[in-house]
Amino acid sequence: MDKLVILAFSLTHFFIFPLGFFVNGANSASIASCTQTPYPDVCNYYMGNSVNVAAQLDQTQFSFRDVAIQVTLNQAVQAHRLISSMDSSSFDERAKLAWNDCLELYEDTIHHLNQSTSTNNPIDSQTWLSAATANHQTCQNGFIDFNLASHLQNLPPMLGNFTKLISNSLAINKAAIVASSSSHTSFAKQVGNRRLLSDGFPAWLSAADRKLLQTTGAPKADIVVAQDGSGHFKTITEAVAAAGGGKRTVIYVKGGVYKESVDIKRSAKNIMLIGDGIDATIVTGSKNAQTTTTFRSATVGVSGDGFVARDITFENTAGPQKHQAVAFRSGSDFSVFYRCSFKGYQDTLYVYSQRQFYRDCDIYGTVDFIFGDAVAVFQNCNIYIRRPMSGQKNSVTAQGRTDPNENTGIIIHNSRVTAASDMRAVQGSFKSYLGRPWQKYSRTVFMKSTLDGLIDREGWLPWSGSFALSTLYYAEYMNTGAGASTSGRVKWGGYHVISAAEAGKFTVGNFLAGSAWIPGTGVPFDAGL
Repeated sequence: MDKLVILAFSLTHFFIFPLGFFVNGANSASIASCTQTPYPDVCNYYMGNSVNVAAQLDQTQFSFRDVAIQVTLNQAVQAHRLISSMDSSSFDERAKLAWNDCLELYEDTIHHLNQSTSTNNPIDSQTWLSAATANHQTCQNGFIDFNLASHLQNLPPMLGNFTKLISNSLAINKAAIVASSSSHTSFAKQVGNRRLLSDGFPAWLSAADRKLLQTTGAPKADIVVAQDGSGHFKTITEAVAAAGGGKRTVIYVKGGVYKESVDIKRSAKNIMLIGDGIDATIVTGSKNAQTTTTFRSATVGVSGDGFVARDITFENTAGPQKHQAVAFRSGSDFSVFYRCSFKGYQDTLYVYSQRQFYRDCDIYGTVDFIFGDAVAVFQNCNIYIRRPMSGQKNSVTAQGRTDPNENTGIIIHNSRVTAASDMRAVQGSFKSYLGRPWQKYSRTVFMKSTLDGLIDREGWLPWSGSFALSTLYYAEYMNTGAGASTSGRVKWGGYHVISAAEAGKFTVGNFLAGSAWIPGTGVPFDAGL
């Protein structure tokens, strides 16, 4: 907390110049004044009035983008301080749970905004600004999940302006990506060589990580977890607590059923969990939204960047009657999941935020069971639709993009959507869809995947009335199978059957810039279509 207070103090004293001092002289095509932002009044209020800009172009090294993000960071620090100082004594237990989420999420937002101010790569910034947007939304969702929307008025009123500041920052930063020729260069560097390495693995993982993911048998591990006492620890939680700060730490989890809730904090970076195989090493829990927030219901939740998991099953056994019950939540940037299984019903896999890659994984669920606001690509995965409760409709995805300038989306490539064993005999009794729009700019693409006959001919399900139907982006490209025909699909403004050129934007190499980081993990991937 002390660091946050110091930061707030220094930033408050930083903003003593008129906005005219801070413009992007390098490229006039990028956003260089408040009038070009989505919320110009909020921009002007927090950043001063843009006067006599041209005359002051060379007086500072700070660009308009830099200052917009700094102002947003300053407000995030203030928001965190105000939320921390709220009197929560009148809150009931559920409201306290949601409030605690907000505290952690705003601390995380400060981290992301700090990252955004200290990088020259606007693509990274867009990821982190999008994560800040997800955090702000999730803070509110905690209260809404518990039907405590009235408690939101207890939160600092400045949070309404904060969401607009993030939106402005996203727009300004995106313009920097589009307009700046140097950003195209950095993007090319980030994407790197799109061809696969000779061993079938891509280029963003280190050679050492690649070897680890290709090894057969027991890996060479830094820490061993075994319930029979033959390792260093008996629980995964203890092993994570003992992991070093920052360097790759390989935790080998021997076969067994581990009944625990694992929370891998932001400070625990570069953790690699390796099990003995799907359904051999199982981490299980049963938390659900009837007793905690959806965010906190995860059996395993990860915030530390660079997380990798291989050959493990993560499950939530709460069952369909408990509604939202997360098996796994990832807010880990550059996280990778290889030969893993995720089992639950509603909200099984929370692709919460930042860049994530899933290869050769199995995902089981009923309602919205792949959901969240990450930059997430699924490749060569099996998606199993389970039997829901009576009267329910299944939806594979519920993507959570709340701002049109976020770089997030759920991309399902070269995968298979089919009925789980409990659904096969009854699939005619339930309707199943590829997704529904959780938020206004929900974005999901299915490409070159096999869609079995249980997928309804309309393909996609509304969330509520006409909400988001013209603002969402749902697309299909060259899918096959009995449920893949697009002739009877929804006629929404935001639904598209796309070309190869458009589909190429959503490949691992482009959408995820995966060639720059996945090879280091050793997970095989296809950079292109």
